[in-house]
Amino acid sequence: MEERKEGRGGEAEAAAAARAAEQARELQDAAAGLLSRTWAEEEALRRQAAALEAELARLRKAAAHADSKKVEEDLDRATCLISDGDIASLLPSKAHGTFLNMFLGPVNLRATRKEVQLKVKEEYNSYRDRTSLLFLLYQAWLLFLYTTLALRENILRVNGSDIRPWWMFHHYCAMLMALISLTWEIKGQPDCSCKQRGVELFLCWAIMQGFAMMLQNRYQRQRLYTRIALGKARRMDVVWGETAGVEGQLLLLCPVLFLLQGFEGYVGFLLLRTAHTGIVPEWQVVVCGILLITMAIGNFANTVETLMAKSRFKAKMKKSKSKRNLGTCSSPTSLSPTNSTVRA
Repeated sequence: MEERKEGRGGEAEAAAAARAAEQARELQDAAAGLLSRTWAEEEALRRQAAALEAELARLRKAAAHADSKKVEEDLDRATCLISDGDIASLLPSKAHGTFLNMFLGPVNLRATRKEVQLKVKEEYNSYRDRTSLLFLLYQAWLLFLYTTLALRENILRVNGSDIRPWWMFHHYCAMLMALISLTWEIKGQPDCSCKQRGVELFLCWAIMQGFAMMLQNRYQRQRLYTRIALGKARRMDVVWGETAGVEGQLLLLCPVLFLLQGFEGYVGFLLLRTAHTGIVPEWQVVVCGILLITMAIGNFANTVETLMAKSRFKAKMKKSKSKRNLGTCSSPTSLSPTNSTVRA
């Protein structure tokens, strides 16, 4: 009896599985048919939308010679429905461009429903609002960085380091600029695009500055150890920014420094021009522009002064070396008439 019950249960399960498989095939066929009909209807609507768009373009050219406001209003209304309505999803999408193709490949990114497109736009605006807070945190970190650098440099100078006064003044200016940047509102204003352009330039300059600082720290620290070992520098000395590199290293570092200083002055000039033309007439723009130009000029002058001092030092070393060589050539060990007489 138990074996018969188990056999009947197995047959029922097999029949249920067969019915489920049949329902899955029927559902698959229905879905495939629906998608096929939807695709055919969508293609027909695409052709109609493309034809209507071409017809509107032709009518707009023809209406350019006629002064009929009613015609222009009708054409504008039709164009608005095509570009901003659900018809827009049926028109050919714009080219993705190299950036999207490089990261995502040739995939279709066009949303067919208008609410999805609006959701993408809302998410973009929300993302910009969130990242603006990160930008403020970055400015706060810059304020902390330059404040701690100025404190440490003052302590080093008290303990005998030969830090130039300009670099400390430069850090004071950078502290002031970071503090002012924290009070510069960017989000939710009509001239946000101009401010975003200034933010982009400032971040490019910050990236270049970080690259230059990495080169300085790597090259000059190695050279400073050598100078201390040779007795040409004290243990409390620090590198000035571009002084301690050897000639080959300076050939790489100096162009980077000059490019960074020129770009810094360019960003400051753009900020002042923006404030002068009235696009962003805020005091933060003017002060940040003046500070950037001041730091660029000061950095350039100190870099040139350092290179000239290094060149004068090299010339002095060559001159003293040539004097030593001349004294060696005229020493008593060389042949002279007196020595020849004695030897004879």
